[in-house]
Amino acid sequence: MGKIKTHKATAKRFRKTGSGKILRTKGYHGHLRRRKSSRSLNDMKQMHEVEASGLKKRIKRLAPNLDR
Repeated sequence: MGKIKTHKATAKRFRKTGSGKILRTKGYHGHLRRRKSSRSLNDMKQMHEVEASGLKKRIKRLAPNLDR
């Protein structure tokens, strides 16, 4: 049996906190920024918690070594 490999795109997009929450950033932040309000740009910069249980399960399967 081989090693468990981490899906690198998932590892770059998500972070895991000490308490086990999975955090993500919002998309649409890098392109056509002049049209977007400063309020929406600031909201996109911040980390948001992943709430959907199915998505949490998928992220843990794709990147099992997130907490390391």
